[in-house]
Amino acid sequence: MTNRPNIVLVMVDQLAARWLEQAWQGVVDLPNLRALAEGGVRFPNAFTPNPVCAPARATVATGLTSQGHGVTECGYDLDPALPTFMRTLQRGGWRTGAFGKLHLRTQIGGVRPDYRPYGFDVTHITEDSRAGEWLDWVREHHPEHYRAALSTVWMTMIPELRAYGPERRDLVAEIEAARREFPASTGEAYTLPFPAEISQTNWITERACDFIRDTEAGRPLFAHVSYVQPHNPFAPPAGYLPRVRAERIPGPLPAEWRSGGPAYFDREQYRQASYDVDDWKSHRLHYFADLAHLDEQLGRLVDCLRETGRLAGTYVIFTSDHGELLHDHGLVGKWERHYDTCIRVPLIVSGPGLSPGVRSELAELTDLAPTILDVAGLEPDSLARPQLGNPHVPRQLPALPGSSLLPLCQGLDLDWRTAVYVQSNNNHWEASPRSWSRTVRTARHRYTRYFGGGGEQLFDLEADPDEQHDLAADPAAEPIRRRLHDELLELVVLDGYPNSPRGLYGIGTW
Repeated sequence: MTNRPNIVLVMVDQLAARWLEQAWQGVVDLPNLRALAEGGVRFPNAFTPNPVCAPARATVATGLTSQGHGVTECGYDLDPALPTFMRTLQRGGWRTGAFGKLHLRTQIGGVRPDYRPYGFDVTHITEDSRAGEWLDWVREHHPEHYRAALSTVWMTMIPELRAYGPERRDLVAEIEAARREFPASTGEAYTLPFPAEISQTNWITERACDFIRDTEAGRPLFAHVSYVQPHNPFAPPAGYLPRVRAERIPGPLPAEWRSGGPAYFDREQYRQASYDVDDWKSHRLHYFADLAHLDEQLGRLVDCLRETGRLAGTYVIFTSDHGELLHDHGLVGKWERHYDTCIRVPLIVSGPGLSPGVRSELAELTDLAPTILDVAGLEPDSLARPQLGNPHVPRQLPALPGSSLLPLCQGLDLDWRTAVYVQSNNNHWEASPRSWSRTVRTARHRYTRYFGGGGEQLFDLEADPDEQHDLAADPAAEPIRRRLHDELLELVVLDGYPNSPRGLYGIGTW
């Protein structure tokens, strides 16, 4: 086992690649992320296949598309019977741990989800709501900050909170009282009303470091270290705001859809651009301060690996589940608005035997599972079964739709994909086809189809990287629009291939 590598997957929530790049251009110093990127392989053209938490994270865990694993939007639980790379590592002898936010189960269903069936030996979970294990830890170990921590719990719609814990307390009433005491915690951007050491972010790091320290020497480990920040509300510890050079924060890209955009935007919620009604400067300031805090936590993780003698034999992968528009194009959040800050995510791979640098290939979150298994020297679970009397079904079928990035990270040149496919299916406030969209993204173009009569968008990203000039109705762009439309149709259909393992007995049987 001593030659088997350790693997640490660091995931943050709602970080667009654009905002990391802006930070590196002088908005805020992120020395640990910079060191990871300079010592590893960076993929500036990496994309989420579904820009919302649960579907993207289910894809990371299984390597399957949304149609393959069935988590097409938030509100679905990932079936733990489906193969995950974590369970494959576990069978292979790795000690596996999950720390922070996994969101493989619906968060509104409860604040203490059991993620061990997905392939984890050790779990310490704290997700968007902040209720649960972290909040209970604050109550027990830092009672002087408990009411302040309570004020930051925002998902009060979770039924469990009405009868919380063994005492079956009405935690919602306690939260509402705490908010009156700490009213700033109800905003979209605020500084935490307690020290950084008490924060959910630090707690996640410390639980991961405990796992690293406690794993016996010679046994390989896999740690999924998954932070809630910089998901909104943007809430860094106060000491990190001064680290941001506010004068270097870029202004929002204009809402080009207000003048001749697709019919999708012809509705009440888009009556105004977000930057006209919200304090975008404050939102961005707190967002970048969150990045400074997260960068410091990455440094703590690396130090822990170094102190335990594991760093040289460890692969560290850093990514995000999806982006955050953060007022670009007059929009906030993510969902079906497939602009660059929604769908392009950071992706860095660092570890032994790699060829540091930048790879321009189109990468996807579907590539993470095959990459991790390739690093471990393990094969993914296959759909292969006996032919069962049907000679037309091959004995071997592809197990995963993505591809290992390891050869690219080792400096090899491969015949690689020329397009990525992105889908959205509903959002929290609308469940009609008007909130569904499909996108094909190539190195040069982004073509999006909004359904339910929502129209199309087409951008030439080489000539128009800020996506300000929609070419969907431009007669001169009709040939490329038609080609991308046809390519999108192919990707939509092939999203179900390889065949979903859900309930599979055998391919081509009766």
